Amino acid sequence: MIDKLEMYLALAKTRHFGKAAEEIGVTQPTLSAAIKQLEEQLGVMLVYRGSRFKGLTPEGQRVQEWARQIVSDARSMKEEMRFAHQGLSGNLRLAVIPTALTASSDLTALFVKRHPNVRLSILSRSSTQILEMMDNLEIDAGISYLDDEPLGRVVSEPLYSEKYVLVTSQPMPTKNIGWDELGEMQLCLLTPDMLNRRIINLHLKNAGVQVQPEIEANTITVLISHVLSGNWATILPVKAAEIYLSGMPLHAVPIIKPDASHRVGLIAPYQEPHTPVIAALLSEAKTLARKWAKQN
Repeated sequence: MIDKLEMYLALAKTRHFGKAAEEIGVTQPTLSAAIKQLEEQLGVMLVYRGSRFKGLTPEGQRVQEWARQIVSDARSMKEEMRFAHQGLSGNLRLAVIPTALTASSDLTALFVKRHPNVRLSILSRSSTQILEMMDNLEIDAGISYLDDEPLGRVVSEPLYSEKYVLVTSQPMPTKNIGWDELGEMQLCLLTPDMLNRRIINLHLKNAGVQVQPEIEANTITVLISHVLSGNWATILPVKAAEIYLSGMPLHAVPIIKPDASHRVGLIAPYQEPHTPVIAALLSEAKTLARKWAKQN
């Protein structure tokens, strides 16, 4: 049953029999047969069929919710049994918003050092994608904003509050700058699908500033590359900017009036009990957050 539910979840996510079969490593006839057997076992039709996938039936949508819970619980049970025999081990899949990638390395480096038998995979994703991947059981946890959009049924551990700086290639004649002074800047910013960009847009709007950046990108590296050319500036969280400021000819000026801040933290699916790996990661996040709070 668990294998069939995993196949069903893959189909519900990809909405394509061929892509779902490829994702989970089976043939398309095997996948189709498994879905049909699942329908027979449950006594309902789960998928509208024709020459191709046409969507989930209402019963299929409800089964999708149950399947996520059952598959997640089954994986958690396996992990707990492995922990009982082998200690903390296995794979940990983590997705991180781009502005928190450098800060996340402090957490992941400490975690892997303390638990060397855990293999870690880190992906850069938007806040919306992180929640979708968590729902689809594609990741185990994420690092994202905690206050700026609905998170759903998750457990969270705050790490730090994101504050903002203007990053330029030339020294600024001031120790800080207001949001209302950024209207004349040639800016390159993250793309609008990133929550960080929407946060920045909101602060600029509240300051009465309309900005049309000449360059948008979904990675900070691209933004920094353009700033280094000397023609543009960008707005970044302090922790995202730090790694570039230490080794490149760049300058950062705090943005104030208001001195905006937004909480960033670790999120994981709400589950009791947590898997041993997630419990250990949440504990590490709490320790790191206390350390950062003392430094500030």
